[in-house]
Amino acid sequence: MATICAIGLMSGTSMDGIDLAMLRTDGVDIVERGPGLSVPYEAAFRDRIAAGLEVAKRIETRTDRPGDLAALEREITRRHAGAVKAFLNGQARAWGKPELIGFHGQTVLHRPQQALTVQLGDGRLLADLTGLPVVFDMRAEDMRHGGQGAPLVPAYHAALARSLPRLTGKFPVVFVNVGGISNITYVPLEGDPVAFDTGPGNGLIDQWVAREAGVSFDADGAIAAKGVVNEQIVGRYLGKPFFAEPGPKSLDRGDFTLAEVDGLELADGARTLAAVTAAAILKAVEHLPQAPALWIVCGGGRKNPHIMHELRAGAEALGAEVISAEQADLDGDATEAEAWAYLAARSLKSLPLTFPTTTGCGKPVSGGVLVKPLP
Repeated sequence: MATICAIGLMSGTSMDGIDLAMLRTDGVDIVERGPGLSVPYEAAFRDRIAAGLEVAKRIETRTDRPGDLAALEREITRRHAGAVKAFLNGQARAWGKPELIGFHGQTVLHRPQQALTVQLGDGRLLADLTGLPVVFDMRAEDMRHGGQGAPLVPAYHAALARSLPRLTGKFPVVFVNVGGISNITYVPLEGDPVAFDTGPGNGLIDQWVAREAGVSFDADGAIAAKGVVNEQIVGRYLGKPFFAEPGPKSLDRGDFTLAEVDGLELADGARTLAAVTAAAILKAVEHLPQAPALWIVCGGGRKNPHIMHELRAGAEALGAEVISAEQADLDGDATEAEAWAYLAARSLKSLPLTFPTTTGCGKPVSGGVLVKPLP
């Protein structure tokens, strides 16, 4: 198959900004990774999105935009367009003009039990503002076929796993994405990937330090470094029914709260929540076909030394190795954005984005809506 050059855009549940990445791919086996860029949101805009999450609880259908969500959607789209223009005039200039944009948007509601997921992002407006074709709304078709609508990145993880020399002889390999919510992709040597959300990622830590210290995240785990793990609280989190359920399964950002850590000191809460994140990821092994030989950690959580320490210790006890995305010659900040470029290419060719083993859909399902800029 011929390759295309695509830009992927991702704004995750951590709400920290927009990640962009360039990719040349055939949507199957060819993956040529290009430059990436992260454009952070300022604190006031993060607060506006957080307020939007509360308003979004009133949504009953995918097209509902109660309150100021329509205005927020336009602003999110305009910020993505501005990020694309900056990217093409900067880091991505040498790669030339892309042929396609894969646009995720900002998730404000995810209720898989109701087949309802809402990402704020106007694909038509983005196409007109950038002058490029856009593939967006890539979760809905999966839900129409009985899937959870998440995670979508596994198709890209599988392609990466089979194209990286570093992974020779390391199967089965598990990719871990620690964003606001954590998810894993189990890639066997042969066959379809297995994937599901594992539990809280950075989201609860971010909420905790924002509430208790007025900062947006625990940079380099500095706050947690002064605290200790409350094992009883870790046990209470992991005792929740979600962790006993087999995959496929997915979470909304609000499915886990800070109730269990209420009353802890700032540092103890941050350290305990980091332990919860790692323990939840490791617990996922119970629902995998085979214990993995290698874990590759992507997303912002790989920068938290406490999460990484707990993961390494737990994985070593299972005879496995844990490495960061960079140790696998990847860009851990750009992997999800790269995935959206890859998925857009697959969508263009009507190739499956999701599988029964990743989302629970009844059969492998393509998806996405293609819009072209107005002449």
